[in-house]
Amino acid sequence: MKKSVLLGAATLAAGAMLAHTAGAAGLADVYGGKTITIIYGYGSGGTYGKTSILLSRHLGKFIPGNPTVITQSMPGAGGLKSANYAYNAMPKTGLFLLMPPDMSIVSQLLRPKKVKYDVRNFIWLGRVFGSNSMTVVRRDTGIRTIQDAMKREVVMGSTGMGSPTFIVTSLLNGLVGTKFKIVKGYKGSARTKQAMEQGEVKGVSLAWASWKSDKAAWFEGPDSFALPLAQNGFTAEKDWPNIPLIRDLVTTPGARAAADMIATNSLLGRGLVLPPGVPREIVAPLRAAFWKAVNSPGFTAEAIRTRLPLQPMRAVDIHKTVNRVLKMSPTAVAAARKAIFGS
Repeated sequence: MKKSVLLGAATLAAGAMLAHTAGAAGLADVYGGKTITIIYGYGSGGTYGKTSILLSRHLGKFIPGNPTVITQSMPGAGGLKSANYAYNAMPKTGLFLLMPPDMSIVSQLLRPKKVKYDVRNFIWLGRVFGSNSMTVVRRDTGIRTIQDAMKREVVMGSTGMGSPTFIVTSLLNGLVGTKFKIVKGYKGSARTKQAMEQGEVKGVSLAWASWKSDKAAWFEGPDSFALPLAQNGFTAEKDWPNIPLIRDLVTTPGARAAADMIATNSLLGRGLVLPPGVPREIVAPLRAAFWKAVNSPGFTAEAIRTRLPLQPMRAVDIHKTVNRVLKMSPTAVAAARKAIFGS
């Protein structure tokens, strides 16, 4: 207990010092010689890890003092572990950032007992890109369309109940009538794709950006290894204009509202937040540094090289999206919860 009290006091003191320094001498004195850590809630190798590493190579160049930026994986509960940690325990010194799960808003609405944060209070720096979740199966399953998946069981991999790998797949079961059997517990998208490649599971629901970044070859040619069946978002991915959106596969207003709520994960995508309670003086300069970084030639070139899309969004627009989605009707939330969790 004594150690926790001392750590808390030290964190508060550091935050107070940071606020004073940021106001008095600028960020160069705050970040010069320091290390910033980006935490993400999945295993390494997926788009969360890749985007975090990409940011770590460029963000520090645009922050006064040119701090070193590193990344840290904190997998668990489909990303919820990292989000809960960031909200409740992450030091509020400005030296720690979170790449929040794209299902952060959805999880708060659907699983309030498991979520230990209020996404409205995270302080966004901005978004690198958004991406539809794409439900994909191996060709050798014999499944060719989403209608086929309504007739036969298909084993699907998942990182946990807080991730699109579970939520989107389960939503299809509840709203559309597919017969996907979900196996949870894989540590990140790279491991889940590996399980699919090895035949442990027959499919996964992941962001199209994730599939495209390292498994684009799976979708090439008339005898491709994998086939997309449905996508979760508001507009179709340009690479897959004819793959149906979940919102277009349902007919009732309640089901459409539930599908639209889950589709909001495509808007959040991959971005960065500060935990609530950081000194206000550092927020605007860090947002400016983020925006310069993601629009810089070096960042753009490396994103293209690593097959990561670029669809930057400013912090103010993300906060508007968060607030709008959290005002969704209780009817839509109840419909989505019933479709996904059965109650």
